[in-house]
Amino acid sequence: MIKSNQHVFNILLVLCDVIAISLSLLFAWYIRFASPLFIDGIRTINFRAYMTYLFFILPIYIIIFLCAGLYRPYRKQRFYKEFQELISANFIGLFIFMAILYTTKSTHFSRIMLGLFYISSVTFTSVERGSIRKLLRLLRSKGFNLKHIIIVGAGKIGQTFADKVQGDGQLGYHICGFVDDYYSKPEKDGIKILGRTKDLNAILEDYRIDELIIALPNSSFQRINQIIDLCEYQGIKTQIIPDYFNLIHGRKAVFEELDGIPLINTRYIPLDKGANKFIKRLSDLVLSTFIFIVLSPLLLVTALLVKITSPGPIIYKQIRLGLNRKEFEIYKFRSMRTLSSKESNTGWTTENDPRKTTFGSFIRKTSIDELPQLINVIKGDMSLIGPRPERPFYVKKFKDEVPNYMIKHHVRPGLTGLAQVKGWRGDTEITPRIKCDIEYIEQWTIWMDIQIFFKTFLTMFKTGY
Repeated sequence: MIKSNQHVFNILLVLCDVIAISLSLLFAWYIRFASPLFIDGIRTINFRAYMTYLFFILPIYIIIFLCAGLYRPYRKQRFYKEFQELISANFIGLFIFMAILYTTKSTHFSRIMLGLFYISSVTFTSVERGSIRKLLRLLRSKGFNLKHIIIVGAGKIGQTFADKVQGDGQLGYHICGFVDDYYSKPEKDGIKILGRTKDLNAILEDYRIDELIIALPNSSFQRINQIIDLCEYQGIKTQIIPDYFNLIHGRKAVFEELDGIPLINTRYIPLDKGANKFIKRLSDLVLSTFIFIVLSPLLLVTALLVKITSPGPIIYKQIRLGLNRKEFEIYKFRSMRTLSSKESNTGWTTENDPRKTTFGSFIRKTSIDELPQLINVIKGDMSLIGPRPERPFYVKKFKDEVPNYMIKHHVRPGLTGLAQVKGWRGDTEITPRIKCDIEYIEQWTIWMDIQIFFKTFLTMFKTGY
């Protein structure tokens, strides 16, 4: 499955873990009390009582797995490392569960069954995770769940990386080609030579890639810097196979490894981590669904008044650019007169915009017009908190005018964000808004989201977005 659906994969992975852990407890009970292996299977408590402990075990284990990084993407981690983490996580889970049993004085829980549960939970979760890896390998061999990359540098560094990627199908990388200034042939070891670094801008326009890998020697410092600047201008993530570690854009670097080959993410983005991404997506789903249900009377009344006060559709749809520069339709309550697509696509809404209806002015001022975007959040196009998405027309404009503008597309856009609660909303200067967006992207925590969420209510009645 593709990167934009990583949260779906994580949810399915949690469900698989829940099933595996539940089956582990059931299996341990069966071996201890129902199989012929223990002829003295005396039951101090019944089967239902043992299964009731799942209400304690499951949340404990899922939280531990999350903290242990067992929900981060599989792409760069070998199974033996995951197996080691599963052994440790299951041991910690068992230790906490035993502490709970001791604290609650639950002396009737079979100690032999506890040992069997630990062995079976390690075994079942390892088999489950290994099976998922096999499934992903199969999907990638069929062309699904691939990450498309370009390698800059067809020399020894780049070729070593390419050999590693092509030799291990479970990594799920598709190399679109090399970019190299010195290799004159059309391909190298079956991989196309797409052009030289001076052609890179045009190459990136032609190839829709997920990442660009820089595999250049120490002497190419200036050229590497230019490539990073170009990729950030295009909104494309870069990773370096380094000889040194001083080419960092942003607050700090993230150091990763691909089977012994070091990689540096040139800009640290906390939401690239699987655990953080999962937590944010889960909170988005729960909160947006809850808010949508609570506000449904307001949504119905607003829809009715939009229809009564002016002719045209209730919901206004507009193309915006979101995560990984992908287009999506954003939903709003219509607050303006029905206009031609040309007119609506070239005019920035201002405070006293004559195109707004009387009721439209009210719902824009109170930000009620933005509430249908809760559907975008539930669909996965947006998040509750994040940089505000913009139309493609303005993205092309700001991309050339505002430094680092395209970095905002490394995360899901939001209903509200740090820039908005700091007063940079609607028809305001774009540069400080982008600075706030980058600050949010690089310093994200769940606590920051909570703060922005509540601060939004203090500012939402001042101006529209």
